[in-house]
Amino acid sequence: MSEAPNIHATAIVVGRTGLLFSGPSGWGKSMLAFTCMTEARRLGLFTALVADDQVLLSGEAGSVIATCPPSIAGLIELRGTGIVRQDHIPQAAMHYAVLPGSASGENRVPPDGEFVSLAAGFSLPALRLLTGVPSPLAVLMAKAPDIGD
Repeated sequence: MSEAPNIHATAIVVGRTGLLFSGPSGWGKSMLAFTCMTEARRLGLFTALVADDQVLLSGEAGSVIATCPPSIAGLIELRGTGIVRQDHIPQAAMHYAVLPGSASGENRVPPDGEFVSLAAGFSLPALRLLTGVPSPLAVLMAKAPDIGD
């Protein structure tokens, strides 16, 4: 059996929906995920951190499963603030990959039905998001209404 790929990402759950924030270092994955969890709590939705910075991927019955290395369970780094503890679960199925959006140029409106490969054999539907939006969860829910179910 091969070792689970370890990717640089942040994985959370909102309701029963897994969101995997993936993108270049410094994009704001952790802060966007944290803000989405805060919004979800304000809406009365279940939310939990799965993993921040290191996410182990595996497959189960056609689903992409994100797992947290035990040494960082419940910890999320908020750039400029430090490391904080969050409610967490050790693993969850992921449903969407949240990727950086583009505010200008020809990629301003991303293609519908976009998928992203996370590692060999692991892909998810992509949702694009700009950093600095005041309500990132609301934006994601507008594009994927099943988030939070």
